[in-house]
Amino acid sequence: MALVIDLKPHEKILIGEAVITNDSQRTRLHIAGDAPILREKDVMQEEDADTPSKKIYFLIQCMYLAKKPEEYHAKYFNLLREIQNAAPSTTIFFAQINEHIMGNGYYRAMKLARQLIDHEKELIENVLKSP
Repeated sequence: MALVIDLKPHEKILIGEAVITNDSQRTRLHIAGDAPILREKDVMQEEDADTPSKKIYFLIQCMYLAKKPEEYHAKYFNLLREIQNAAPSTTIFFAQINEHIMGNGYYRAMKLARQLIDHEKELIENVLKSP
């Protein structure tokens, strides 16, 4: 079954190693195959990975797009340990993310990493609120 994606005018999508930019009107794409696919809104640029959880997301994104995702595993697991040591409440997120990473489910791992980013934001806000 093909993946159906509706693109807004001028929206970009990454399919495999190609960046596709929509023209000036809405478009519907039917995509079949195994190439990694990311909408522009889901792509994180390296310079935007300015917190530990965003760096995790970026590394998972790199895994998803890479031909050899295991090349990013050591960096990812080192950062994971640092984050878990600093914030043990992240363990539940990493348990789920790791399950998908080990099963080559990088896209699902990215979705869970978004939740980790939200959790990190909450932790920081709580610290800033406390006296």
